[in-house]
Amino acid sequence: MPFKVAAFYQFAALPDFRELREPLRAIGAGLGIKGSVLLAQEGINGTVAGSDEGIDALVHELQHGALFGGRLDNLELKFSTAGDMPFQRLKIRLKKEIVTLGDATVDPTRQVGTYVEPSEWNELIAAPDTLVIDTRNAFEVAMGTFEGAVDPGIKSFGQFKDFAAEKLDPAKHRKIAMFCTGGIRCEKASAYLLARGFSEVYHLKGGILRYLEGVPEEESRWRGECFVFDERVALGHGLRERSDGSHE
Repeated sequence: MPFKVAAFYQFAALPDFRELREPLRAIGAGLGIKGSVLLAQEGINGTVAGSDEGIDALVHELQHGALFGGRLDNLELKFSTAGDMPFQRLKIRLKKEIVTLGDATVDPTRQVGTYVEPSEWNELIAAPDTLVIDTRNAFEVAMGTFEGAVDPGIKSFGQFKDFAAEKLDPAKHRKIAMFCTGGIRCEKASAYLLARGFSEVYHLKGGILRYLEGVPEEESRWRGECFVFDERVALGHGLRERSDGSHE
């Protein structure tokens, strides 16, 4: 049977994140959920899979349950399907950051760039004064990206700081639009740039996955496939799973 996959994140103040680990693990295990969830003081980030009923129950608990007490009321969610279970087990891990930039001064719970809906993304990146930046690593970019996007040439998201310091200038680059797989890296990158004097910073809400899910293929400015961090490897328009499972 097909499995329902949920990718989610939210930057939210979770000072008690260590105490949330075991109760969340127990809830997920009880629902037959497998996957990976990161907890940190700055929020939550995860991709999990299970039955339709199990995933729906977990999402309801995250958004409305007593464990998080309404703190995940703006959870960024994307759903897809997998023919086989894409995870071996359920892992709940504690981290310093839910996506590692390595700069403790950046706080996405206080300030981020302007969210851009997928339906408005094409117009933004087509504007001649917009610098479009792919915040993913070079391997991911090689599999697919948006037309005209700058590849920072980084091996990990933590290197985005070096790219920004060397290649970006607030006086020259006045309008920046960034994107990533699910929205979390570009959202944190937007907070980083705003803190360093860039005034007009945009990021794709829900990331590439939401764009591929909602924008018709004939209107798409996406080229290639989107790498995902599970056994499905890559997804295309309509979040269709690659049929051959290859990495080519």
